[in-house]
Amino acid sequence: GLAFLPCLVTHRIPIRQSTRSPTVSSGPPLSSVQSEDPSLLLSRAPLPLLSTRFPRMQVSENEEQLGYGSKRFIGAVADKYLAKYGESSKLFEDPSWTKTKADIVASALLDWGRSSGATVYTHWFQPLGANGLRHGGTGQVHNHMFTFGKDGKPKWEFSGAELLKGETDGSSYPNGGLRACHTAGGYTILDPNSAIFMMDDTIFIPACLISWNGHALDEKTPLLRAEEALSTECSRLLKIMGHTTAGVQQNIGLEQEFFLVPREAYATRADLQLAGRTLLGCGAARGQEMCDHYMGPLNQHALAAIREMQSEAFKLGIPLRTRHREVAPGQYEMAPYFGHAPEQIDQNLVVMQICEEVAGRYGLTCLFQEKPFAGINGSGKHNNWSLGTKEGVNLLNADQVTKVTGNKDVFPVLMAAIVAAVDKHGDLMRCSVASPGNDFRLGACEAPPAIMSTYIGGSLTQFLDDFRNGKATEYKPVKKMLQTGVDIVADFEVPAEDRNRTSPFPYGGHRFEFRAVGSTQNVSFVNTVLCALTAEAFKEFSDKIEAGQSPQEVAKVALNEHWKVIYNGDGYDPEWPAKATKQGVCRIDSGVDAINEMANPKNLKLFEDLKILNKKELEARRDVNLVHYVGMIEMEALCMIDMIVQQIIPALKEAQMSVESVQKAVDMVQKGLAAMHLENGLFEKATLARNLRLETMIEARVFVDNAEGECPAHLWPLATYKELLFLDANQDSNGNTV
Repeated sequence: GLAFLPCLVTHRIPIRQSTRSPTVSSGPPLSSVQSEDPSLLLSRAPLPLLSTRFPRMQVSENEEQLGYGSKRFIGAVADKYLAKYGESSKLFEDPSWTKTKADIVASALLDWGRSSGATVYTHWFQPLGANGLRHGGTGQVHNHMFTFGKDGKPKWEFSGAELLKGETDGSSYPNGGLRACHTAGGYTILDPNSAIFMMDDTIFIPACLISWNGHALDEKTPLLRAEEALSTECSRLLKIMGHTTAGVQQNIGLEQEFFLVPREAYATRADLQLAGRTLLGCGAARGQEMCDHYMGPLNQHALAAIREMQSEAFKLGIPLRTRHREVAPGQYEMAPYFGHAPEQIDQNLVVMQICEEVAGRYGLTCLFQEKPFAGINGSGKHNNWSLGTKEGVNLLNADQVTKVTGNKDVFPVLMAAIVAAVDKHGDLMRCSVASPGNDFRLGACEAPPAIMSTYIGGSLTQFLDDFRNGKATEYKPVKKMLQTGVDIVADFEVPAEDRNRTSPFPYGGHRFEFRAVGSTQNVSFVNTVLCALTAEAFKEFSDKIEAGQSPQEVAKVALNEHWKVIYNGDGYDPEWPAKATKQGVCRIDSGVDAINEMANPKNLKLFEDLKILNKKELEARRDVNLVHYVGMIEMEALCMIDMIVQQIIPALKEAQMSVESVQKAVDMVQKGLAAMHLENGLFEKATLARNLRLETMIEARVFVDNAEGECPAHLWPLATYKELLFLDANQDSNGNTV
């Protein structure tokens, strides 16, 4: 949490000097958040004590009593309802149940739903262009599992056909031209990788979204295709080297960062409501200079909400184990255990929806935008990534791999392929994390730079260097023992390598961590890319070995050719970008430029050869992401103009202050927006949008933020950074935010 500070502190936004009288009252009682009359917001009676408002989550040794796992249709939960039909949850271990036993599963699901008060089902899918604003990041159509008979009584029906497939309008989601109003058919198809689950009165069926022409209209389908390609090519390479496996899969763990802010302060800010980030606002006199927030005790308002978020996740079988404060004030993180990528991604989307919904019950708002506040850290979603066999061998764990395969060369060959893949497809990795929010983060000394290198540490670097020079034996990372210098404190063991938080793709002993991912992202495409580039590298290695080369020689050549992508130094070093560019390591600063590289010939060949995406599907995704980029900036610009014209200028006039500078700010943004609207080319329009956001709007903001610093506090119409970020300092003796 320290490395970013020198960079951030020297780029602080203006600090508001005045002390503002409170203009928002305490949060609503839990029972009235949904139904309270807005006119009563400023006239509430004080709330009860914190201990009454936010009871602790129950603790019991009886998980069943707490409902842990009760909302997920696997294991004992599924056994209870499948037994009636002579089946058990073991049938889910073989995906062919969708072809032979769908009616049985549908009947059991109907029984489960009726006994639990869930009489609705939905095919739950991941439409394109959902990052950033769509609540939950998913699409869903809810259908009741009954009709009415001639006697007027409910007639309960749910068939295997209904379970496996639904139909919807495919043209009204972002689709990059794959669908239109006159060619609108879209079909939701059950994904057997992910468990069916229940929320409230609805049974959720994870699904893919496919067009009438067979094109993937969603984020999940290409991921599943990529996983099949990875399994095929990695299994093939392992077999060549003497080890047979039933298959290989990606396993990931996602560290989700977010902010929690007072909901009534949030309600004064159109920018947070409509764009998810503050477009205006002076920095508070205190920020993150003292590193006093990171890993500190959780604020009691936030802790109460997070407890319930975790409890809801536990009921759904989501192992949301870790919670802690992050670097910035008001910022938190939660993280689960590792798991199979498709289901982990599904669960992350559920967690994000739960966080937004539960926060509101506690008088808070959850913000997932990558950069909701200027001058302090933004939020990411670290994608911890590894490869594992179906038998449970972690292929990035050298000890496990060597022990199971009996071949000391398997691990370095796999690592050589991954290093080569990162170097060859750095542009695609950069593209996978490109978004408006991430353009604020990458390279800003709070996230890795937009240079796609990999850190593997001194020990592994030396081993691979020896390997490519024919000197290596077996990689055995040497852990070391450390002492505290206190006799009564036991000595402890640490890994062979230190952490490097400045690398976008560091190796951490048994996994890589893609640290450049943005907090709002659905990481399906991120993992589709990681899957695809490694599958291609494994395929190329296998082709060469089958053509007569030795695995060692193939790996040696690959390491020599792609060694430049290994960088174990400080990614925040100001000399590194120029050095990386000179060495030929992929560097794309602009998210728009990165998105535009998605469908270049090299990347098209990768996806087509592995049968993951065809030309139309890939170009559609590029266009959807560019349109999404433009749309986000357009909303932000219009919102900024409205806030200045409708709120800031009247406040300054009431304070008898000049409005000349802020009117200039409006004119600047309007001019930039007009130029963007006049441009017809999608890439060119997105480029203008990026310039509008990162240059014009930042310049315009300075005028408004300076005016805020001079305006009498009681006249300023927006909640300030102090009121938004410092829950700890804004509570009275009853726990009310003031």
